[in-house]
Amino acid sequence: MPVPGYLIPYILIGTVAIVTTVLFGLHRALKRAQWPDQDRRLAFRSIAALLVGWYLATLLLAWLEFYRGAATRIPTIQIGLLVPVIVGVLLIWRWELLRRVIDAVPQEWIVGVQFYRALGLMFLILYAVGRLPGAFALPAGIGDVFVGVVAPFVGLAYSRNPHNAVGLVRAWNWFGIIDLIVAVGTGFLTSPSPLQMLSFDAPNELISAFPLVMVPVFLVPFSILLHLASLKKLRYRVRPGAGTAPT
Repeated sequence: MPVPGYLIPYILIGTVAIVTTVLFGLHRALKRAQWPDQDRRLAFRSIAALLVGWYLATLLLAWLEFYRGAATRIPTIQIGLLVPVIVGVLLIWRWELLRRVIDAVPQEWIVGVQFYRALGLMFLILYAVGRLPGAFALPAGIGDVFVGVVAPFVGLAYSRNPHNAVGLVRAWNWFGIIDLIVAVGTGFLTSPSPLQMLSFDAPNELISAFPLVMVPVFLVPFSILLHLASLKKLRYRVRPGAGTAPT
């Protein structure tokens, strides 16, 4: 199945804009935290190198069709999805610098930045023109658009009244994670591979092709890590005797 030409600028411009926005927000958050200049530069350069390096490596593998699915072989897309999540979880829990960075970034920023999930509207557009199966596009697209659209409002509610919005932020995070799990699951079940169980008449070929594959192998694990960072930060705040997280 040929890849629609408009997907390349849509995905590439969108992902570059997301990385740029995250780094801009990180830089501002570290300045607000009033860290020593040396600590702030080290933190920003370390996180920026990690994020940009991950993005470029994923982009290269996607362009080389490393993740391209086929009915006769085991899919490889799970490598691009699971490895970053596992590494990211280990870093969040074990890397002191990253934990300090998460403490320094306001909760409402971690939540609100996921407005980019509204880019999932493209799944619904591709379904409408017959390029994606409904078994994948409908739950993935509707769920992503909902999570993305409400993200700024959840973040705003937290910034205005953190104590009363704890439950809202927690619920939003878990809904966002479940949405990603559903999207990944239906993606596997509808894509060409020995594991395919749905949509045999119109298999989900685009999701493992460049550039749309950047969604499951970069944006999905990145979103999961943001959710986990938010939940970890939330857990610290509501722990008995805890005030604001230390920086």
